[in-house]
Amino acid sequence: MLGPAHALPVLAMVVVVAGSNVAVQSPINDWLTWGALTYPFAFLVTDLTNRRFGPDEARRVVYVGFALAVLLSIVLAGPRIALASGAAFLTAQLLDIWVFNCLRRMPWWQAPLASSTFASIWDTTAFFSLAFAGTGLPWITWALGDLGVKAAMALLLLIPFRALMGPRDALAAPAR
Repeated sequence: MLGPAHALPVLAMVVVVAGSNVAVQSPINDWLTWGALTYPFAFLVTDLTNRRFGPDEARRVVYVGFALAVLLSIVLAGPRIALASGAAFLTAQLLDIWVFNCLRRMPWWQAPLASSTFASIWDTTAFFSLAFAGTGLPWITWALGDLGVKAAMALLLLIPFRALMGPRDALAAPAR
């Protein structure tokens, strides 16, 4: 059950995902959208939640964040973007939680880097193909460019992950 301690991760998830769904519709160029710079923060939220509370609680945060973000995204970004995002988000976040949990006992940086990387590959492939295939937009090049930025962001976001991961005993969150 989610409690008050989960309010911030859920809110962060909703803001990041809905904001990214608006941002992805504004390309920077033929290779990149603004969403590539914002969406990786969803993995940061998930990984911090997983590190602190464990995988069961992280999944609960993802489910609630997913539902709220899809509803808000329908209004802000339109149904096609919202539904593509919802499908990609839910599956990618669950993949992120699973990979992170498998690696959680490794050195602190390996679980968030690997989980974010694998989940970003899945998320990018699923989202761009569902959201933009058949539209005439350069979605394949956007997907490739966004994936490159997401990989760089996975590395960069290790800094706030380490700073925010909490006390050393948080490393021992239960593996479920």
